[in-house]
Amino acid sequence: MSVSTGTRGETVPTVPPGDPAVDTADVAALLERGRTLSTPVMRAAVDRLAAPMDTVAAYHFGWIDAQGNPTEGDSGKAVRPALALISAEAAGAAPEVGIPGAVAVELVHNFSLLHDDLMDGDEQRRHRDTVWKVHGPAQAILVGDALFALANELLLELGTVEAGRATRRLTTATRKLIDGQAQDISYEHRERVTVEECLEMEGNKTGALLACAVSIGAVLGGADDRTADKLEEYGYHLGLAFQAVDDLLGIWGDPEATGKQTWSDLRQRKKSLPVVAALAAGGPASERLGELLAADAKSSDFDSFSEEEFAFRAALIEEAGGREWTSQEARRQHTIAIEALHDVDLPAHVRAQLTALADFVVVRKR
Repeated sequence: MSVSTGTRGETVPTVPPGDPAVDTADVAALLERGRTLSTPVMRAAVDRLAAPMDTVAAYHFGWIDAQGNPTEGDSGKAVRPALALISAEAAGAAPEVGIPGAVAVELVHNFSLLHDDLMDGDEQRRHRDTVWKVHGPAQAILVGDALFALANELLLELGTVEAGRATRRLTTATRKLIDGQAQDISYEHRERVTVEECLEMEGNKTGALLACAVSIGAVLGGADDRTADKLEEYGYHLGLAFQAVDDLLGIWGDPEATGKQTWSDLRQRKKSLPVVAALAAGGPASERLGELLAADAKSSDFDSFSEEEFAFRAALIEEAGGREWTSQEARRQHTIAIEALHDVDLPAHVRAQLTALADFVVVRKR
């Protein structure tokens, strides 16, 4: 694998010049539609949970604060619900047909976040303390499990053939998501991970659920398997582009925008794409980075590390070309995602919406 050499400055954009211009107003409208139509159903689902799980879940979604007071907290970008509603339109159905799928996918996504935050030791999400930090590890595990169960319950109680097909796709995606998390954890304890292994892990951890999101509404709307599979192909590669950008933000993202600590992925010893690409590049910066990470793996704690030490590792990753390679990989996966839509007969407005959301994923800064 060849990796181009980047610079050591701290002002390199998330993606290089030449990325698609995004109509942010249109994308914001799609995301808001997904959030507006799915949130009432999500709240009703959470209300089914026994206390205190209902309260803990409400805190996680940003509906209440740690004291139980109502709040207008940040509940995420709602990309997956937006995709599920567009997916229904891809099958010629009304967007509302996709609401159960949108909610089910979002419940599974948040099941994974609750567990991931605990496993990764993340204390902040969306600018607030994470659930395990506020309510304890046991509640984070239980509420995550409950959200996964609710997702399947909501689909199956529709009682249709299409709901059964949709549930099968969701459970398969969930299993792949868990596979990806297991791979991610195991890679933290290895000195070297190949780019191919990293892409496989990220395809499972992020790509699988996004792929499901963009097919589940179509399945509920009666689309055949060929159409759903092509939409999943688009979603899978969109997920890889999404994760590549997340990997960049995990090292160089502004904490005010990401809601996480500086150098958050480096603190967790994650073998993310920029790190793996930098280690594979060869050259002085790559070799020095490898030496430091090998020494880090033998350390039991990063608490004694200064900000300057993490900044130095980030600079080595950039100098070795890991940052630039990951930016280019985000663009490459974006292109593959759009090309997958060429084989699907879609209404013009649906094709435009899926393209706009893909563009947003690649150029987003948070």
